[in-house]
Amino acid sequence: MATLLTSLQNARIKNILKLQNRRHRDAQQKTVVEGIREVHCALQSGILPDEAYVCPELLTDAEGTAVYQQLQTVAQTTQMPLFTITPELFAKAAYRGQSGGILLLIPYLTHTLQTLALSPTPLLLVIDGSEKPGNLGAILRTADAAGVEAVILTNPPGGGGTDMHNPNVVRASLGALFTRPVLETTPEALLGWLRHQKIKIAVLTPEGERPYTQTDLRGGVALIMGSEAHGVHPIWLKKADLRLKIPMFGTVDSLNLSVATAVVVFEAIRQRQETA
Repeated sequence: MATLLTSLQNARIKNILKLQNRRHRDAQQKTVVEGIREVHCALQSGILPDEAYVCPELLTDAEGTAVYQQLQTVAQTTQMPLFTITPELFAKAAYRGQSGGILLLIPYLTHTLQTLALSPTPLLLVIDGSEKPGNLGAILRTADAAGVEAVILTNPPGGGGTDMHNPNVVRASLGALFTRPVLETTPEALLGWLRHQKIKIAVLTPEGERPYTQTDLRGGVALIMGSEAHGVHPIWLKKADLRLKIPMFGTVDSLNLSVATAVVVFEAIRQRQETA
C-alpha cells in the first residue's frame, strides 16, 4: 500500500533535491531515476529501488500505468517504500518538467572489472574524462544500440569528470545506463586489467597513425575515447597498441565526443558482422 505525501517540507523530498549534488550522492551511495522509460529500464535490469515516488495524476498513458503496477508488486514483495505524491510535490522533486510522474531512488551500480563477464572477443568502450552528462548519456545509448559489452569510465584524479550516477546522465541515456555494465576505475587499474585479459588498446587521437576504417577492430578491443578539451590521459598514448584517427576534411578539427564514439563503435560492429 502506497503512503501519500503532501507536505512541501517533507524530509524525503528534500533529500531527493540534495542528490542533485555529487557530494550527497557519493555520501549516500544513491542516485535519482525519473521518467517512465528510464524507470522501466532500471526495473527490467533487476534494480531494486530504495524508494519509489508516483504522482498518479501525471500517469497519462498505459506505459506509465504498467510501470506503476510493477512498482506496487515490488513494494508488496520486497517491502520497498512506495509513496504517492501530489502534482505540486512532484514538480518540486523532479529535475525536469516532463518526467511522467514516476521517480526512484536507487543504490549505486556495483559493476567492477572483476565482475565483468566477457565474450572471447569483447568490444569495450572506455571514456576517459567525459566532461558533459549529455555526451555521456548519448554514448551509453550508442553502447546499448551497438551491443558493446561494457562501458568503462576513467576520470581524472580528484573526482573530476562526469560521474556515471549524475541524474542528468541517467536521463540523457534514456535508461541505457542500466542495460550494459557501466563502471568507473582509474587509467592505471584498467591498463593492467586489459593487459591481463589480452585485450588490444585502440586509442582515438587527432595524431593517430592510421584511419579507424583501415584498422582491424575485430577480436578483443578496448576503444579509448578522450574528452574534447583534453584528449586522453598520457598513459593511453604511451601504452596504446593502436593509435587511430578520424579523417577530417573540413575547417573544424574535432567532433563532438558522442558523435566520434558512435562513428568508431559502429565501424567495429560492421567489421565484426562481415566476418560473423
